[in-house]
Formats: sequence, structure tokens, C-alpha cells
Amino acid sequence: MQLIPVFKIGIWNAWIFMACFYILPYLIMVIFKKAFKKLCNPPDMNPNKREKVMGYIANIITYIAILYSIFLPFKLGTVWFYIGLAVFLLAVAILVTTVINFITTPIDKVVTKGIYGYSRNPMYLSNLLALIGIGIATASWIILLFAVIFIISANTVAISEEHYCIEKYGDIYKEYLNRTPRWVGIPK
Repeated sequence: MQLIPVFKIGIWNAWIFMACFYILPYLIMVIFKKAFKKLCNPPDMNPNKREKVMGYIANIITYIAILYSIFLPFKLGTVWFYIGLAVFLLAVAILVTTVINFITTPIDKVVTKGIYGYSRNPMYLSNLLALIGIGIATASWIILLFAVIFIISANTVAISEEHYCIEKYGDIYKEYLNRTPRWVGIPK
């Protein structure tokens, strides 16, 4: 990893991973048209000021990472690239599974199938892994720092979403909270 990374626009830059990762859910939603409404935050969800700010931070970090990825070359042919690629592909697999599990569950039901049986927030988990994978594949400590900031922000947003789900789904969601960790491998 370099303290100051090389900045150059190129075809073999991190934007390829970013484009794949962030366009993929929208392609799935084109196939499942009802999914878009379900994936958006409901209008009756009322996060407090801190939760809103943390949500904005998570989004801003994502947008900055996408912009930065245009100028960030992969470390092609290195161990960094192949490890990062493996982590990134895991993130994509989790994202696709998550979106399919989410959109195929009726809107009035708690999503508990698939990856949701192991993590209450697999979409955020997939975003974290994508950033980590890109950070490794490009040997960029800046992207890895973005991943840390993203997960701290996303954790606050996840708590807000859980409060909303408790209000919406009641005891069924509380049971889900008790048996499923927020993040894979981290006890409840």
C-alpha cells in the first residue's frame, strides 16, 4: 500500500468494480419492478437527527469512493489484486442473494431467509466487503478508510431501521433480533 496512491484515469481502474456493484441491484429491480418501492426507505420511518446525519455520511462516502475509483488503478497481476477480487466477488454474491431474498419476501413479512438468517444487515455488509475488496485490489488505504467510515455510519442507520421494523412487525421482528446478529460473526 502506498501513502499517496497513483491517480490516473484508465480502463483498468476501480470504477469497473464500482459500476458492477452499484448497477447490479438496479438491473435486478428492472426485472422485479415492484422491488424498487420496497427497497426505498418508507415515508413513515422517522430517523433522529444523528441517524439522518450518519445516513448522509454513508451516502457521501459511497459517492466519493465511486468518484475516486475513476482515478484508482488496480494492482493487476499482484496478490493484492487477486485477494481484493475474491473479497469483491463475495460482496457481489452477498448483494445479489440479499436483493433476491428481499424482493421475493412479501412486503408485510420480515425477511429472514437466505443471508438474512445470518445477518440482519446483509446489504450494508455487502457494501463494506465491496469497499474492502476494492481497497485491497487497488492497494488503497484511502478506500479502506472509506470502508471504516461507511460501516460506522451504516451501523447507526441500521439501528434506526431496526427501531422502525420493531414498530412495523412487533414481536416477530423482536424474535428475529434475538436470534440473528446484526453483522455476521459478531454476537448479538
